[in-house]
Amino acid sequence: MKIKEIRLHELEMEMKNPFTTSFGTQTKRHITIVEAVNTDGLSGFGECVAGEDPLYSEEFMDSALIAMNKYFAPLIVQNEISHPDEVWDLFAPFKKNNMAKSGIEGAVWDLYAKENGMTLAEAVGGGKTEVDVGISLGLEDTDELLLEKIQEKVDEGYKRIKVKIKPGRDVPMIRRVRANFPDIPLMVDANSAYTLDDIELLKALDEFDLMMIEQPLAAGDIVDHAKLQKELKTPICLDESIDSFQAAAAAIELGSCEIINVKVGRVGGITQSKRIHDLAAKHDIPLWCGGMLEAGVGRLHNIAITTLSNFTLPGDTASSSRYWEEDIITPEVVAEQGVVQVSDKPGIGAEVDFTKMEKYLKQTIIITEEDAPDMVFFN
Repeated sequence: MKIKEIRLHELEMEMKNPFTTSFGTQTKRHITIVEAVNTDGLSGFGECVAGEDPLYSEEFMDSALIAMNKYFAPLIVQNEISHPDEVWDLFAPFKKNNMAKSGIEGAVWDLYAKENGMTLAEAVGGGKTEVDVGISLGLEDTDELLLEKIQEKVDEGYKRIKVKIKPGRDVPMIRRVRANFPDIPLMVDANSAYTLDDIELLKALDEFDLMMIEQPLAAGDIVDHAKLQKELKTPICLDESIDSFQAAAAAIELGSCEIINVKVGRVGGITQSKRIHDLAAKHDIPLWCGGMLEAGVGRLHNIAITTLSNFTLPGDTASSSRYWEEDIITPEVVAEQGVVQVSDKPGIGAEVDFTKMEKYLKQTIIITEEDAPDMVFFN
């Protein structure tokens, strides 16, 4: 595979509804769509999911753009690649920057699948023709508004409801949710808002028969989560703490969690997601695929990875219409009764609509072999 240029399309998309977590409220989403173009003019697409600010992780939009433009895209256009798994090795000298790496790598995976007449799901080794999905609901101003949102999503058939919590909006709120919806598959996501000083409060969540509590303690932590899991009946699911295969291995070894949320961008791409999948399967740790408020390209990558066998819990890849008045792909992602059908078309299975994308485009950066600086590394 010879890629002649990488195009970085920086977008600013308006969200359909504000989305509130313990990090704050988002009304706009900055997204970079990565386009890898081969010598025949065929394009593959990836999505960099870094947010505007370094709140979810240390990575953010501006840093990711610099990393992709200065380091990762030049390596791709300067090297021939026989398989997308090689991309991770090319990027190995550079620490972290996983979302930037994943955006570039995702475009290579899509192009590889298209060149070989495969769906992206087939290319990554998945076997499902449909995947179950849940919904992630942000914090609302009142419990009543949250209950209305939950009812709406239950009526739409989503297979699991995830509710954000933070100090001051936790046990009493979830008690009301469970009283109104005694039988729904329900989980909570703390986004690292608590510490071990809150252990009694977190133990109080055990009464609600939750599927899991996601990332209650600090991002990156696995030691305190291991202590907490011993005190809880509710399974802990790690999110921000699993930023690499090594972190997943350590968390499993220490007993820090009973479930792992794999986000493709957070762990550095599809190749690393597959490695974590295989490790978790070996240790009977179920997986699900979390969302990062992606546009359509990223959502389709999430669907593809979810077709792997150990993704046994509903993921966060809801319909495009949940977040956007219009998505940038055709057809858009549609969940019907909590199920998304896996496209049988090559690659990601949808077309990027450049007419729609133009409405949100801030800039396009093009990197070719002629433009790219020579990459010299020193040990």
